[in-house]
Amino acid sequence: MIAIIMLIGARLRLGRLRLGRGARITLSLGVLLGFVVLVTPEPSVLRAAVMAAVLLIGLGIGRPGRGLPLLALSVIVLLATDPWLSRSYGFALSVLATGGLLVLAGPLTRSLARWLPTGLAALIAIPLAAQLACQPVLVLLSPTFPLYGVPANLLAEPAAPLATVLGLAACLVLPWLPGVAGVVLWAAWVPSAWIAAVARTAAELPGSSLPWLGGPLGVLVTLVLTAAVLVLLLRQGTRTGSRAGIGERMGGRDGDAGSRGARRTRSTLDGWSAVALVVLVLVVGGYAGTLIGKGIGRALTFPADWQIAACDIGQGDAVVVRDHGTDRDRFALVDVGPDPKPLKQCLRSLGIDRIDLLVLTHYDMDHIGGIGAVIGRVGTALVGIPENAQDERLHARLTEGGAEVRQAAKGDAGTLGGLRWDILWPVPGGSEMQTGNPGSVTIEFDGRGIRSVFLGDLGEDAQVALDRVSAPGRVDVVKVAHHGSRDQSPQFYAELHATVGLISVGADNGYGHPTASLLDLLRSVGTLAVRTDRQGLSVVAPAAAGGGALTVWTEKGG
Repeated sequence: MIAIIMLIGARLRLGRLRLGRGARITLSLGVLLGFVVLVTPEPSVLRAAVMAAVLLIGLGIGRPGRGLPLLALSVIVLLATDPWLSRSYGFALSVLATGGLLVLAGPLTRSLARWLPTGLAALIAIPLAAQLACQPVLVLLSPTFPLYGVPANLLAEPAAPLATVLGLAACLVLPWLPGVAGVVLWAAWVPSAWIAAVARTAAELPGSSLPWLGGPLGVLVTLVLTAAVLVLLLRQGTRTGSRAGIGERMGGRDGDAGSRGARRTRSTLDGWSAVALVVLVLVVGGYAGTLIGKGIGRALTFPADWQIAACDIGQGDAVVVRDHGTDRDRFALVDVGPDPKPLKQCLRSLGIDRIDLLVLTHYDMDHIGGIGAVIGRVGTALVGIPENAQDERLHARLTEGGAEVRQAAKGDAGTLGGLRWDILWPVPGGSEMQTGNPGSVTIEFDGRGIRSVFLGDLGEDAQVALDRVSAPGRVDVVKVAHHGSRDQSPQFYAELHATVGLISVGADNGYGHPTASLLDLLRSVGTLAVRTDRQGLSVVAPAAAGGGALTVWTEKGG
């Protein structure tokens, strides 16, 4: 779009110079080349530039092309020149969006214009057409559906060309008039800030990103969407064809018969359109309504002063500790689970961009496999004794990402905002129990009304040894060791006498975690078992100022 705007502007300017057609086209191509160099030859920019160039050449030889042939020729030229573009998501999305506008925007506008003013129908049809065309590729990148994508694009659309043109203008005048360029850049910031505000608001609304439906229901929705688009296009083609046929045979019987046949076909297509629309609204609307209701319910009930959150990341550990400070919130993360994807989703849902303190209790994959989700976002990392070169490479990745990596041992202490933390285990000096599960870094947090301890994968023998050298005493929250295995010390848990026991565990994990013996143990010492396999994301907030019990919120209830 910006390339076309620049070409129109260039041709208007060059037309005033009374140059010949060949000279104007050559100079316009030069302007287009400068545009590509200025904004860098990204795949989407190349597609737009080649399309514009083909259009210019067609005008020059007196054979102006139509939209779809121009797009097809541009794609052929680019792929023949650089076949690797076929693997670029940016290129595929640019081609699909353009194709969607060329093929779907017109029929959608005309269909919507039956109920809306034409101008408003066009405004809605343009982003809707692009969204429909791009969605198959967008699902590959992220298996979600942006519920507010079209309204957000409607609000952001007017600002995008303005921000781009002003930004380009500022770059062009910067070498000669830096003061003027600064003013233009400031002007470009206004529409850019509007676009960012729209995107941020749309992303934060309840149900903003609906998970793409899987299984048979997902296939049904896909088929209904495809059928709806095909019916729309067939209906438009029938209308256009019938008008052409009637025009050729105006006044004859064949024209009347053709008109009646076209009306019958359109009526049939209208019926199928209505069926497709009803099925789509019932399936997607019900699904979206459920998710939005959950989002609103969470927004109304989620404790704003939460301090501990056990992420639902499957069979592994990833537990967040938060200090709700006056200046800003600070976050600690104890282990990162087996996979970056669910951890990223959990941190995003909690509004966490930066990890002030990362604790890696030990080097099993269900505790370190998700490290990719936090590389580059960690301030300080407390780690156990590395067991091999792979563990040392993990330390190096954290360091390269800007983290200060420190080997933790009993006696280490510090603060996380208003919370104090202490390392209880392992003991400096080393023994056969200082690596693996028995050497899990055990950390205690205290402050803001909650005292908590995180046991990693300590077994019964290690728990007894820890209790002997640095007994935690009574706590409010314990992160239960080893996902609730049976290898636990009853005496140790009795001494902890925790109000809440968080069990980070995966559903149907194959290990039988949490075991019945562990659940019986927690029940016997008065500890409420909260498990992520059944209750999902689970958070704990301190008691109210007037005293009382801790607040426990779980994503799935129970």
